Amino acid sequence: MNFSFTNYNLDLSKKTYIMGILNITPDSFSDGGKWFETEKAITKAFEIEKDGADIIDIGAQSTRPGFKAVSVKEEWNRLEPVLSAIKGKIKIPISIDTFYKEVAEKSIKYGADIINDITGCCDNDMFSALENNNCGIIINHNFGDLNIKSFFENKLQEAKSYGINNDRICFDPGIGFNKNQNQDAFIIKNLQNFKIKENALLIGLSRKRVIGVNCGNPLPKDRVFGTIAANTLAIKNGANIIRVHDVKEAVQASQVTDAILKA
Repeated sequence: MNFSFTNYNLDLSKKTYIMGILNITPDSFSDGGKWFETEKAITKAFEIEKDGADIIDIGAQSTRPGFKAVSVKEEWNRLEPVLSAIKGKIKIPISIDTFYKEVAEKSIKYGADIINDITGCCDNDMFSALENNNCGIIINHNFGDLNIKSFFENKLQEAKSYGINNDRICFDPGIGFNKNQNQDAFIIKNLQNFKIKENALLIGLSRKRVIGVNCGNPLPKDRVFGTIAANTLAIKNGANIIRVHDVKEAVQASQVTDAILKA
């Protein structure tokens, strides 16, 4: 089982892969504003790679609960200088967190390898942006129900109609996206039941509400240990990729978890 795109082929049986988060936004729930300045964002991108991430996920607008969408123009104006600076210099795959087809198309021209669509390709425009290239796609479940596996299965068929191979597709059950904390916990505990055997499964738990409410609601930046605990369970239950803010800590924790599970 592989997640294959552009010039990369991630063997999902080999290890858990770490996706490092780079928010170039003023208003993300956890680190909004911290990397909003272009030079700081560029420095952080190389730090994420150095800390051992396997993928870098760059987002130029917040998708926290209740977010107010920015325009296509504004999102691209934030992304373009960062992508220009790291193109050809970052050696790990670059994922772009966007639900705009226009931003996806421009990002691919600037070297993006994966498009991470938190709307789950709801109108299929994203599929048309990806049908004539080898870019990977992450499809997120963004609904308040637990019909997650059937949603994934339907999206596989839709993607196939655009000529997108299965191994280019990664699924995300959408922790925190229109779900309450009980649903989030249920998904993590039963992750294997939502998994499509042939496809990569990514989970994004880092610093989220499901972590905070169960450890006294510290500030998001202080939820690293709770995040590691939840990610460890997610890996045990079938996650192939974990999306995190704290890369160095996640790399160490996942290496230990993988080693014990394979012992």
